[in-house]
Amino acid sequence: MIRVPTLDKNGLPLMPTKPSRARRWLKEGKAKIVHNDLNTFCIQLLVEPSGYDTQPIALGLDPGKKFTGVGVQSAKFTLFMAHLILPFSDVTKKMSGRLILRRARRGRRINRKVTFNQRAHRQKRFENRKQKKLPPSIRANKELELRVTKELVKLFPITQITYEYIKARGDKGFSPVMVGQKVMLQWLEKIAPTNKQEGWQTSILRQQLGLAKDKKDKSKQNPETHAHDGIALAASNFMRFKKFYTANTRGYHWIGEVTVTSAPFRVIARPNLFRRQLHFENPVKDVQGNRKRKGGTVTPFGLRSGDLVKAEKAGVIYVGWIGGYTQTTKTKRVSIYDHNWHRLGQFSPSKVQLIKRSTRLCVAV
Repeated sequence: MIRVPTLDKNGLPLMPTKPSRARRWLKEGKAKIVHNDLNTFCIQLLVEPSGYDTQPIALGLDPGKKFTGVGVQSAKFTLFMAHLILPFSDVTKKMSGRLILRRARRGRRINRKVTFNQRAHRQKRFENRKQKKLPPSIRANKELELRVTKELVKLFPITQITYEYIKARGDKGFSPVMVGQKVMLQWLEKIAPTNKQEGWQTSILRQQLGLAKDKKDKSKQNPETHAHDGIALAASNFMRFKKFYTANTRGYHWIGEVTVTSAPFRVIARPNLFRRQLHFENPVKDVQGNRKRKGGTVTPFGLRSGDLVKAEKAGVIYVGWIGGYTQTTKTKRVSIYDHNWHRLGQFSPSKVQLIKRSTRLCVAV
């Protein structure tokens, strides 16, 4: 029941095809395999397709604070599911550390023994009280969702996007999930026609489709936590709950039909990279007066942070992403991380083989 994304000669998405047909085209030389940033098997035709007609395909986005569910659905097939690990916590931690260091530097610079108007206060360079910008942590979340959306539009002829719109409950004024929703909708409308749907509507449709929901632990990386909500959001474009009236009765009933099938499932995260900085939080020098390096994306071994590599240690093969390196007079090592950005180990550069250059996405199958 799985469908293979198909592109025409110019790289434009066509209707996905069956795996058996894709294998036949590859064997006959009518198509070739093309790589994409979502690690999804995709083919591109080398001949003219039989037609360019497409069926409606919808994309559903279920946004959250730390995780987002993504689903691509047509009326007859489920085409793609994803679980996004959002960078909210990592960015918040970095911004909090930057705030502490900035306050410490200001405290050291200002001479408080002189009068206030003679102190070395830096004048403001812009009006920072207007609050017109998105917080960095929210912007990082939305940009990851937007990046995955753009990659999916390259693979499938998506005709509609449905975004779950969050409203505050009770006496809550706002939540981090609500911030940036309007900006995200403006971004999505530039890609495809976009509509929004509330959470209770998603829940009703998910139950009607028979999709399971895991509410106990939302960090679990399986379709039941968030991806099924994305499928339900996409399916709302093909079936809905509608009022009906007759001579003697009235009520609601379902209009339309959707078939949910098996589909590729991916866990997608962003590599936790650090900017190049002069030194760690406390400036320390070694015996020779050199500061220990911090951050950056380039290594002296021909690899970059975020590159997908294969490494060997003690006869065991590891596949992960470059996250840093160590170079001293005694040791030369490359650190490799998994998609959760947990370090798998440090490896000799001679035993590390490059698979794919960095795309700023960590995609686990």
